[in-house]
Amino acid sequence: MRAAYYEKHGSTDNIVVGEFPDPVIGDHDVLIRVRAASLNGFDPMMLEGTTDLNTPLPMIPLGDFAGEIVELGSAVRGWAVGDRVCPFPFVMGEGMNGETRRGAASKYVSFPAFNLLRVPDNVSFEDAACLPIAYGTAYRMMYDRARVAEGEKVLILGATGGVGVCAVELAKLAGCEVIACGSSDWKLDKLKALGADHVIDTSEEDFEDVIHKKFGKPFILGGGGVDVLINYIGGDTGVKSLRCLTKNGRLLTCGATAGYDPYQDLRYIWSYELNVIGSNGWLPPDQVKLLDLVASGRLKPRIHAVRPLEETASSIQDLIDRKVFGKVVITP
Repeated sequence: MRAAYYEKHGSTDNIVVGEFPDPVIGDHDVLIRVRAASLNGFDPMMLEGTTDLNTPLPMIPLGDFAGEIVELGSAVRGWAVGDRVCPFPFVMGEGMNGETRRGAASKYVSFPAFNLLRVPDNVSFEDAACLPIAYGTAYRMMYDRARVAEGEKVLILGATGGVGVCAVELAKLAGCEVIACGSSDWKLDKLKALGADHVIDTSEEDFEDVIHKKFGKPFILGGGGVDVLINYIGGDTGVKSLRCLTKNGRLLTCGATAGYDPYQDLRYIWSYELNVIGSNGWLPPDQVKLLDLVASGRLKPRIHAVRPLEETASSIQDLIDRKVFGKVVITP
């Protein structure tokens, strides 16, 4: 089969497109013809080898995908050739697709039938392939952990990536007032078009100053600031984030792309009785709910571009160079 893969860690120059051995299915697996796969923030990290994860080499990137079943293992029941599927990409005992098991930038993928989720007929493969990792993470963070509610003010740092874009969409769907941060004019324009009520150019403005000017400084007895702050940036944004939250506000984190060991000031947490909430990934029911939201027309994944398999390397480079808004989809 044709696939995009790399045999050693390093730059996108190491990614080649060529023939790769067809996957072998076990008794409880299915063989899926990949119709669409999407990039995530971890794809450059896996390529560069900057994590502690054991990446199998040669490695096929991309964790999210959707397609149709072309072959069934002998013990598989309840599924048929031709069924449209978007698997839950974390496999027990093997880990995440595209991280510790080979990904989906290929013509075929072997997957356990236990992980399969049906794609509604009116949801495209491209849309379905956007939903698992980034959108699933955002769904759990916004609805299960933050429990955002109508009328709340929600500040989202790094709102232009896959998780951030979905967080904006889900907050608006819940009836929140959304303040979205980005670092380039064209991305800020897209955030406005997405429904963000306010945007902050973090290359020109300090988000803490902007929040204090727009909504007032938080008071210990209540008032000022925002109700919910989404921060998966980390780095030096920790204390600034705390200073933006109103009394009883919630700080949500699902990652730390700029560093996981930031300086903190605990005084704000106890003085304003803040809630610091972690959110780790998502579950299959969350992915099903996202598919249903797309099927009903209430949610539309934001696709930056749909490209052929041959552009996998350049697409990952675009992600590294911060040229992407939302999701890039590859169609093998």
